[in-house]
Amino acid sequence: MITHFQWEPLHKNLPGWKISFYFNKQAVKALYHKDGSIEWTANPPSETDETKLKSMIHDLMIFHVYE
Repeated sequence: MITHFQWEPLHKNLPGWKISFYFNKQAVKALYHKDGSIEWTANPPSETDETKLKSMIHDLMIFHVYE
């Protein structure tokens, strides 16, 4: 489960966002790119959790940024 999800734009007029959240009691940071790709910058998830986590992040970004 993702908790304390936060996002902020990378640049004023360019698409891309810094995201941070807690997952399995670890602080995770990443860059969310315009094409939906995610670049992990701190505490990347395990390979087994990555697919599920990317889906949850994508849903949160659609809700917070695109709606």
